[in-house]
Amino acid sequence: MSESNERRIVQALIRSKEAPTREQRERFVHFLARRYNGEIRLSWDRDNRVQQGFILTVGSDVYDWSLEGRLSQLKNQIENAQAQPGESVISLIREQIEHFEPTPEPRELGRVLTVGDGIATVSGLSGAFYGEILLFENGSKGMIQDLKKDQIGCILFGDDSTILAGQNVYRTHRQAGIPVGYQFLGRVVDALGQPLDDLGEIHGEAYYPVEVKAPGVIDRQPVNKPMETGLLAIDTMFPIGRGQRELIIGDRQTGKTTIAIDTILNQKGKNVICIYVAIGQKNSSVAQIVETLRTHGALDYTIVLLASAADPVPLQYIAPYAGCAMGEFFMKQGRDVLIVYDDLSKHATSYRAISLLLGRSPGREAYPGDIFYLHSRLLERSAHLCDELGGGSMTALPIVETLAGDVSAYIPTNIISITDGQIFLESELFFSGQRPAVNVGLSVSRVGGSAQTKAMKSATGTLRLDLSQFREMQVFTQFDSDLDDLTKSQLDYGLTLMQLLRQNQHCPYRMEEQVVLLICALGKRFQKYPTEKTRDIASKLLEGFHKSAPLLMDEIARGDKLSQEKKDEILKVCDKILEDL
Repeated sequence: MSESNERRIVQALIRSKEAPTREQRERFVHFLARRYNGEIRLSWDRDNRVQQGFILTVGSDVYDWSLEGRLSQLKNQIENAQAQPGESVISLIREQIEHFEPTPEPRELGRVLTVGDGIATVSGLSGAFYGEILLFENGSKGMIQDLKKDQIGCILFGDDSTILAGQNVYRTHRQAGIPVGYQFLGRVVDALGQPLDDLGEIHGEAYYPVEVKAPGVIDRQPVNKPMETGLLAIDTMFPIGRGQRELIIGDRQTGKTTIAIDTILNQKGKNVICIYVAIGQKNSSVAQIVETLRTHGALDYTIVLLASAADPVPLQYIAPYAGCAMGEFFMKQGRDVLIVYDDLSKHATSYRAISLLLGRSPGREAYPGDIFYLHSRLLERSAHLCDELGGGSMTALPIVETLAGDVSAYIPTNIISITDGQIFLESELFFSGQRPAVNVGLSVSRVGGSAQTKAMKSATGTLRLDLSQFREMQVFTQFDSDLDDLTKSQLDYGLTLMQLLRQNQHCPYRMEEQVVLLICALGKRFQKYPTEKTRDIASKLLEGFHKSAPLLMDEIARGDKLSQEKKDEILKVCDKILEDL
């Protein structure tokens, strides 16, 4: 008889504490004959760990009919069950228990080949898919990150010291995800949604996958609602809209995180949910940020997700996707979300480490070839959804660190091409005392005036042009001491504007305050005072407006376009306040 005509032999192993009876063996053979083609050969192995039942293994398929296996099935069934409106959780659990029947579905079994540095290679599991969660014999979890013909590369969440070569690995048929819900507001959690603030467990309302397809063009609507930062230098010249992706880029210690935190503080009372994702940061730095948010009353509407420098690299890699999934939960409920990724440079570094450990070919600067896709599939999920989908939005503020101001490096150029603009912070400006140190020439918002209120748009005027001309004139005249009166006047005007754009940390302006300052500055009402007193005069001017013209401030706050008569009225109030100083 030829080999092709030989009947296939199916080897099956029964593990149990007690040997199966003859009747039980016949039932096993009958069960397997309906699922596998070939001659069934059963063998039995005593296993005292199997309580009240059997574990049947056929190749990489495992049928767990032990007590532990049945309880595991019941647990998964309860976790996946959804309560109906008005139905209590207790009644839901009771119903699941009453109608529970173990299913004879196999669990696919694999074996650990190697483990180390947060990476495990696994054999078997031919049906596994990219991004699936695997369960290891010791209870640890990992996510499939690399699929090859004969093995799988898996990143591990947590300590890998108890995972050994030869241990069993099981498929869960579940994509990597994170619990989400309103109970996470005001909390500090890790990349898996576990609390880090010692305030008790968090029970999520739903379970969202960390990797999903971004909304399509049909599901979006134009970005036309402002997401105000409260920073005069940004809201006036580089406005950010709800649903936009605006990059904050600059060297280390130039105030990138401060801009993001000030933007979060400015959302107080505006019905915006904020998520701060810290990637590779020091625990002490994040603790200071959390305390700042708590002090200013911003922690109540903020989620802090931390994957610190001390955490395993896989957790740093998955952190921004987990934070994005949390934001999508609120966005799909029609809420506006602001999410900060601090920072994606460290995220790219963690992915490079994972890729090299998985044996992928390094490319430019040793990054893998799909490094662009790493961030594009994250940032594209920020959107302003159409009204049919609730009209919610998620605004992303990714942060990227440059080296010596080199914006043409690999990772910065990648993310610049993905985002809708960038705020470039210059070290020279920062150390000269100009904070926020926004470089007017290199910064841009591709949404522009569409994300501004009509009042702000009509008040901005020629501010950016005036500042650009001032910077050019300052460069050309720095070596010339003999200047005419017109040039001196233009330089003084530019210095006044630069002084006005300086802003104290964690002190955001309201929109109407920014409009008043802009109109008064462009009307050159600060020119009769010494440049160094500009900020003091501005502070007293705003205080005077709130006291003497509250109705005018309320009218500006509505955001309607300002007529020339209204601008003249603002300047008259300004002149009166300045006279009384």
